[in-house]
Amino acid sequence: MDMANSSPSQLDESVQDWLNNLNTALTTRNTEAAADLFEDDGLWRDFVSFTWNLKTLEGKQQIMDMLDSVLDDVQPSGWTLAEPAAGDADAAEAWITFETAASRGWGHLRLRNGKARTLLTTMQELKGHEEQKGATRRKGVEHTVERGRKSWLEEKELHQARLGYEEQPYCVVVGGGQGGIGLAARLRRLNVPTIVIERNERAGDSWRKRYKSLALHDPVWYDHLPYLQFPDDWPVFAPKDKIGDWLEHYTSLMELDYWSGTECLGAQYDDDAGAWELTVRRGGQDITLHPQQLVFALGVSGYPNIPEFEGANAFLGEQYHSSQYPGGGDQTGKKALIIGSNNSAHDIAADLWEHGADVTMLQRSSTHIVRSESLMEFALGDLYSERALAAGTTTEKADMLFASLPYRILPEAQIPIYEKIAEHDAEFYDQLRAAGFDLDFGEDGSGLFLKYLRRGSGYYIDVGASQLIIDGRVKLKQGQVAKFTGNGAVLDDGTELDADVVVYATGYGSMNNWLAELISPQVADQVGKCWGFGSGTTKDPGPWEGELRNMWKPTNVDNLWIHGGNLHQSRHYSLFLALQLKARMEELPTPVYGLQPSHHSR
Repeated sequence: MDMANSSPSQLDESVQDWLNNLNTALTTRNTEAAADLFEDDGLWRDFVSFTWNLKTLEGKQQIMDMLDSVLDDVQPSGWTLAEPAAGDADAAEAWITFETAASRGWGHLRLRNGKARTLLTTMQELKGHEEQKGATRRKGVEHTVERGRKSWLEEKELHQARLGYEEQPYCVVVGGGQGGIGLAARLRRLNVPTIVIERNERAGDSWRKRYKSLALHDPVWYDHLPYLQFPDDWPVFAPKDKIGDWLEHYTSLMELDYWSGTECLGAQYDDDAGAWELTVRRGGQDITLHPQQLVFALGVSGYPNIPEFEGANAFLGEQYHSSQYPGGGDQTGKKALIIGSNNSAHDIAADLWEHGADVTMLQRSSTHIVRSESLMEFALGDLYSERALAAGTTTEKADMLFASLPYRILPEAQIPIYEKIAEHDAEFYDQLRAAGFDLDFGEDGSGLFLKYLRRGSGYYIDVGASQLIIDGRVKLKQGQVAKFTGNGAVLDDGTELDADVVVYATGYGSMNNWLAELISPQVADQVGKCWGFGSGTTKDPGPWEGELRNMWKPTNVDNLWIHGGNLHQSRHYSLFLALQLKARMEELPTPVYGLQPSHHSR
């Protein structure tokens, strides 16, 4: 059938009617009528387009309050289906497009019996400040012959010689891992002058310098960078050095202003100049930069967290935090103690065992484990896989679908998945428990993604190390370290563990520790806790906030931003952060609705 000439389906008409009703209510500023289009506990999640924030409105009153505050500025219009709706009259889903005074948007809608269960609205581009791509791409060369004209390389070298010296960047990104690199690529496409500061000598070194057996635990479809996807023969789980090389080449291909071998020494905001004063050391020279916007893109965590144990300085063997553990080498005959039981602990246990060590893992608290194959099949397969692509779910759509479930209801979507995994892998879990491993599926059974979002820790994606524990090839102990001796550790129950090597797989501190060191403790406390959303679970204290604290959105310190997360988050959320920065560079009005309060300091 020629769909272009066919009549819209009844379902499409029903969804478009809902959109038309929303458009009418918003155009006439009838916010009560707009809110009444939602279920009583309906959820509207907005990324920048309405709120200049990342914000979830929960229930009719919050939706009405937001609309009352922003509609005169936002002036939304043009609500329409982007493609045919799915589902039926009882439960429909639809991709939608819309416009505001400042931007064009893309969204996702779920209707249940004619009322909205969820609405996701996202800013995709700023009117008048679109990326030059496709039909509007740069010509690249003028077809006129003039004496003294410069080649592309000469122009590039001149630009690099001036930026940061004779010309100031609008934005500086501190941290040149995947987060900083992806954000800088977005900003370059938006013509926002940006310098990325990276203390390692090469882009990708933050991956290369980890233990040699490290590989991604997330699949390739989940891990693409903006604009330039991995080739279709890229391995499902890429080794660390391959990722490091990709990041380095991406940095070059995307023509980023990337200052490797450069250390950020400190920053302070100059109120008179309306800019940051940032001191960096590059090639042995101290340079002062004056960006108007400062982004910290230093990963998902702060400093390595190394507990202070009595007697640790007297221990005669080797001690490493997991971030410094080199891996490899002949470990034959060595006794290794790993303190911790999450991803890094398992990876390093496997590495040590492979290289001949007698390995003991000390589990200090329960851990969520999910087999990689099961995670792929049951949790990720419908969004990030070859089967998802075959069904028309691109990476961009997958990112939006994941974002379309606000954190308030994400557990109810995840719990059935992990119940299915627990049933499917019952024998595996029984064997782990029989080996003495303390398992959990999250405090509410919602599994890996919620643990990651709430606390960024407490889980392991099994890529083989669990079998070492089941078989007893890696020994397992439960408890806490009471003290160290010269020859090992003494646990709180009096058990003595001899060790030649101790690895602290004990995680990292809060991201805003970097702010305390590089700006001031006062600024760090003003920004407050980063990550988590107030679920009231372990390491994620309330009150409920509904979005990740301080990530990719305005903080309580003007012109200071936090960017981070895994490869998926760095890719997806970099768009919204880049648009916020571009709007400010162009001096567009950006009234922030619902700026988060700071409930927790460092």
